[in-house]
Amino acid sequence: MPPMNKPVQKAKNFSGTLKQLVHYSRPYFFKMTMMLVLMVTSTVMCIYGPRLTGKATTLLAEGILSKYRGGAGIDFTAIGNIIRTLIIIYGTSALLDYFVNFLSVDIAESVSYRLRRDISLKINRLPLKYFDKTTRGEMLSRVTNDVDNIANNLTSTVSQILNSLVNIVGVLAMMLIISPKLTLIALLIVPASGIGAAMVVKKSQKYFSAHQKILGEVNGHVEEMYSGHLIVKTYNYEEKSVEKFQGLNESLYDAARKSQFLSMLMMPVTGFIGNLTYVIVCLMGGFEVISGRMAIGDIQSFITYVRRFNQPITSMAQVMNTIQSMVAAAERVFEVLNEEEEVPEAKEPVKVFDEEGNSLIKGNVTFENVRFGYDPDQIIIKDFSMYVAPGKNVAIVGPTGAGKTTLVKLLMRFYELNGGTIYVDFKDIRDYTRQDLRSQFGMVLQDAWLFEGTVKDNIRFGKPDATDEEIYQACRMAHVHHFIKTLENGYDTVISEESSGISQGQKQLLTIARAFLKDPKILILDEATSSVDTRTEQLIQDSMERLMKGRTAFVIAHRLSTIKNADIIIVLDQGDVVEVGDHESLLAKNGFYARLYNSQFES
Repeated sequence: MPPMNKPVQKAKNFSGTLKQLVHYSRPYFFKMTMMLVLMVTSTVMCIYGPRLTGKATTLLAEGILSKYRGGAGIDFTAIGNIIRTLIIIYGTSALLDYFVNFLSVDIAESVSYRLRRDISLKINRLPLKYFDKTTRGEMLSRVTNDVDNIANNLTSTVSQILNSLVNIVGVLAMMLIISPKLTLIALLIVPASGIGAAMVVKKSQKYFSAHQKILGEVNGHVEEMYSGHLIVKTYNYEEKSVEKFQGLNESLYDAARKSQFLSMLMMPVTGFIGNLTYVIVCLMGGFEVISGRMAIGDIQSFITYVRRFNQPITSMAQVMNTIQSMVAAAERVFEVLNEEEEVPEAKEPVKVFDEEGNSLIKGNVTFENVRFGYDPDQIIIKDFSMYVAPGKNVAIVGPTGAGKTTLVKLLMRFYELNGGTIYVDFKDIRDYTRQDLRSQFGMVLQDAWLFEGTVKDNIRFGKPDATDEEIYQACRMAHVHHFIKTLENGYDTVISEESSGISQGQKQLLTIARAFLKDPKILILDEATSSVDTRTEQLIQDSMERLMKGRTAFVIAHRLSTIKNADIIIVLDQGDVVEVGDHESLLAKNGFYARLYNSQFES
C-alpha cells in the first residue's frame, strides 16, 4: 500500500514548526550539506549512465549492420571504453551512496539522541501541574514514536526532495537532448498518471480515515476489556463484550477491504498509463529510427529516461505526506520543549548541610496565609496559617477534595503558591533549592511505587550510600525483614511494579522501609497504611511512632483510628481549616471532626 494513501496527522502550525525544526537542525547543517552534495553527484552520474548505454547499443547495432554489409564490423574498442566508463560511473555512484547512507544514519541518530536528551532534561524542569494534564501514554509517545518519526524522516525527506528534483531536471534535459518531439509526447501523457492517482487517492481517503477511526475503537475496546477482565467476568459481561467486538471487527473489515482495494488500484492505473507511454514512445521512436533521424540506442536511452521520469513525481507525492507527519511529530515534541518551566532557583540559596554533610534543618514548619488553586480561578486552599514545632506529629483530615494532599505538596514545593508563604526553619521555602529542600523530606504515598530492581535497590532509593546493615534495620522497623527473608533470593530478589508474588500491602511496607532508611527531618505519610490489613497496620503503627519521634511528621488519613495519638489534628473542609486540636478535644467539641470520626464507626 503506497504511503501516500494513508491519512496523516497534520501540524497546527506547519510553517512555524518547520522553522523551529530547521533551527534545531543547524548543528547538523555541515554534515547534511555534505550528504546532499554527494547525493546530487551520485544522482547526476546515474542519470548520465543510460545515455552511455544507448551509445554502446548504437555502436553494437551499427557494427552488426556494417558486418552484414561487408564493412569493418563491431568496434569492440569503443564499446569496451564505454563499458569501463559505466563501471567507473556506477562504482563511484555506489561508493557515494554508501557515504550518503552513513551520513544520513549519523545525522538521524544524533538528532534522536539530542531530542531525547533535551526532553529528559526538560521533564526534570517542568512543574508538576504539567504532568497533571498530560498522560503517561502521551508523554511516552512523544519521547519514542514522535522522536523516531523526526529522526528517521528528517534526512530522508530532504534527500528525497532534492533527489527527485535533480532527477526530474536531469532526466528531462537528457530527454530533450535525445528528442524534443518524443519528450513533448511523453510530457503530454505523464500528467494523466498523476490525475489517475489523484482520483484514486480522493476516493480512498475517506475509507482510510474510517479505518483509522474504527481501529482506534477496536484497540480501546480490547484494552478496556483486558484491563477490567475481572469485572467483566464478575458481571457476566463476556457475551456483550464479544458482540460489541464482533460489530467493531466487521466495520473494521469493511473499511479495510475498501481502502485496500482502492489502494491496490494505484499501481494498475499508473502502470497502465506508464506502459501506454512506453508503447507510444516505441512506435514513434521506431519511425524516427527508420527515417534515420534517431539512432536505435537513443530509443533505448529515451525509454529508460521515461521510466525514471515517472518515479520522482510519485516519490514527491509520497514525501509530502511524510513531511506532514514529521512536522506534526516535531510540533508535539517542541510543545514539550517549549513548555513553561519551574520558577528559577534562588541565586543565593539557604544551606541545609554543614561541611561534613550533616543536616542543619530542625523541622520548624510555618504556613502563613497560604492560598492555592490548581486553576487560579478555583482556589482550593483559601487562607491557611499554621505553625508546627519540630518533632510534632500533625494529622490532616477531612473529606475527599478538602485539600489535604495539596497542602503537603505545597510544603515540598511541587507547586508554586498563589499567595502567602511557607517557611521551613523560618526561611521561605523559595530560598532553598528544590533538591536541598526535598532532601529533608521522607514521603510514603498511598500508591506504592517500586522500580525494576532488587529489593535492596528499591529500599536504598532515597539513600544510595546506605550500608546493608542500615537497610536491614530499616526493614525490621517496618516489619518487613521477615517477609523479605522468605523470598527466593532474599534482599537480592528482583521485583518490579508488576511483581505478582508480592501483595500491595507488602509493596507498601517496602516503601515505608525506604522512608525509615532515609531518616528524614520531616516525614509525610499520605494514606500510608491504606493498603495493609488491620493486623499489619497495627504492627507498622508502632514502628511509625518510633520513626516520627523527634521528627516533624504530617499524616494524611481517612481512617481516623490511625491518628488518635497525633499532637495536632488539622480538620480541613473545602480548603478551610474548620477545627484544630487533639483527638480528645475535637471529639469533645462534637463538631465536624466528631461527625467524621463517628461516621466511620456507625453500624
